[in-house]
Amino acid sequence: MARIAISALLFLFLLPQAHPPAAFLSYRAAKDHKLNADPNSKFWRDARGIELDRSILGQPDPSVASHARSRWTKRYLYFLFWGPYDKLHLNPHPQTQHDTQRLWVHDDFELYLGSNFQNINLYDEFEISPQDEFLDMAIDATRARPGWNDEYLWNSGMTVKSRIDTEKKIWYGEMRVPLTAVDRRPAAVGNEFRVNVYRLQHADRGRGHFLAWQPTGEWMPHHPEKFGILKLVRKP
Repeated sequence: MARIAISALLFLFLLPQAHPPAAFLSYRAAKDHKLNADPNSKFWRDARGIELDRSILGQPDPSVASHARSRWTKRYLYFLFWGPYDKLHLNPHPQTQHDTQRLWVHDDFELYLGSNFQNINLYDEFEISPQDEFLDMAIDATRARPGWNDEYLWNSGMTVKSRIDTEKKIWYGEMRVPLTAVDRRPAAVGNEFRVNVYRLQHADRGRGHFLAWQPTGEWMPHHPEKFGILKLVRKP
């Protein structure tokens, strides 16, 4: 019997172990701040973040390796993104007063965020361009062509700030998302969301760079089973 028990334990030990989802930490801030899209500012400099250095297919793509950080307050989630560029591919007629539909056909950063752990196909999508354009959508990943329907009619109340450093050839984008738009819970240390972060750099129709923090394995970002976890934690 002892040999059988040892063999059973050895068998279980050798089984492939499920890896916990990757974590993106969001650090508490004592008060809200005016968006500045500056990782060296007092608000952002101590917040550790994540790096996007792989394509959505999972291949290394270090030439446009990018970064993201997050902070939170009782009222808002904040996200900061930045990365280098060789040439920007911009909307020739930007407007910043309301959503820009299909913003992804130009350069952007994208945040996919969901608090629904019972139905992971329901989540929200937030986009920002180098020109202060934005897009927010309520996504159901089971629909045909998510994002191409009427998802843009949802309004989260997000605000954005972009900044282009033409000398260093880096662009920065910051989002502020009202917590009440994405979560029914009061903000608290330990709260978790499902999350992924993407960057499109001249990536429309399969060209250019399509970075993903958690690659999906195909040229399609709407795979919530691949998302990581955003966790609210105490200040840095």
